[in-house]
Amino acid sequence: MLHNFFHVFSQPLKPPLFEPGELRFWDDPYISKSMLEAHLNQTHDGASRRNAEIEKTVCHLITSGFLKTGDRVLDLGCGPGLYSSKLCLEGMKVTGIDFSQRSADYARAQAKKSCHNIDYICADFFNIDYEGTFDAVLQVYGEICTFSDEKRDLLLSLVHRALKDNGVFVFDVSTRELRMREGRKNMWYFSEGGFWRPGRHLVLEMGFDYPENDTWLNQYIIVDEDGTVKVYRLWLHDYSFETISKTLEKSGFKVEQAWNSLSGELYRKGGDWIAIAARKA
Repeated sequence: MLHNFFHVFSQPLKPPLFEPGELRFWDDPYISKSMLEAHLNQTHDGASRRNAEIEKTVCHLITSGFLKTGDRVLDLGCGPGLYSSKLCLEGMKVTGIDFSQRSADYARAQAKKSCHNIDYICADFFNIDYEGTFDAVLQVYGEICTFSDEKRDLLLSLVHRALKDNGVFVFDVSTRELRMREGRKNMWYFSEGGFWRPGRHLVLEMGFDYPENDTWLNQYIIVDEDGTVKVYRLWLHDYSFETISKTLEKSGFKVEQAWNSLSGELYRKGGDWIAIAARKA
């Protein structure tokens, strides 16, 4: 194991922009279990925002008129259905899509238990093929920030096609201010079992800044006890109001409203988040 520890540090440190890491993450049998637990944990906002904030978000989007009873809503990256279930209770017809089989199964089980008529699909949402189907598309907690420009533009084209005329895309993005305050520091530790693995392993956490691209990389190198090394990368492309507005305009959207949070905090420059309601032009 120590040999692999030193081997890791002998490699070039800063990866090329948006170079992928280990492909199996969201659907990894063990990590997906840890992710589901993090989604449901009410002591932190590690994977999902907590229930109180989710309820505030749903309430705000309804009172502001962007969502309403009877709407068909597509929840992209729905996870265990924390937003979808609340939208369903408000009389909306919801389709939730998530790449994690474990999260989708959990969401389906909860919907069945609560007699909620929600269509949960386990799939890569880059493969969606809807046309003029939804009144609104929802994607929360900065997921759009995790994509390269090319994949982001592909996603926006798919969302635009899936929306009805005058439909609305509601989402949020992180800002450079948040990244500079919360960017991960370099560290390493041994674990007897935790988020990444059930058994003993070494974790190397590295943060890399790409300021010319407003992009940050959180990289996690996991060295198992048998010497296996896997690299997981979470890319985060941050935005300003100006950059996200121009991006949306190029993809056929017009920003109708912006906030500092999806729960309705008034927009002020310099906040950690920018929440957007963009209308299909």
